[in-house]
Amino acid sequence: MAAVAGLSGCLDTLREHYQGSFQGLIPLEIKSEADRHYNIVLEAYESGTDRQTYDESYTVTPDQTVSAPHLDAIEQSFRVTKFVDADGDRTSREVTLRPETELVTVRITDDDLILDIERGEAADGEPTPPSEPPDGPAGNESNVSDGDSTNATETNETTPDSDGSA
Repeated sequence: MAAVAGLSGCLDTLREHYQGSFQGLIPLEIKSEADRHYNIVLEAYESGTDRQTYDESYTVTPDQTVSAPHLDAIEQSFRVTKFVDADGDRTSREVTLRPETELVTVRITDDDLILDIERGEAADGEPTPPSEPPDGPAGNESNVSDGDSTNATETNETTPDSDGSA
């Protein structure tokens, strides 16, 4: 019995020593459904500290799927920017990732940039809530899905042509 109690004490000490350092990873995939190539930048910042946790750039060709390096499974703000043309036009999407996030898929189309977020269950067994879009104009343009069509946020925008028609 003493051996079990001693082992239990060792495990508690190890758990205290390493608490927080055994974090998981979030797989990240980039899929192009576009007819041309696009340059994209992926960035993530830890919530609370704004410490940059991820910074990757890719040129994604039509019908290409990229398995990018995994994200840390921590609460963080994740932003993807698609550069549309040489004039600097760009489309950005941002979402909050949590430790329960199981997969992030970035889908690139000629007209849009879509973030599909698959979430698991929180530690207490409750499903996690969908990510909230950020405040401000960029938040109103978000096209983010948490894998549940009842919580999908999708916005279709129309820009006027040069003659003023939509």
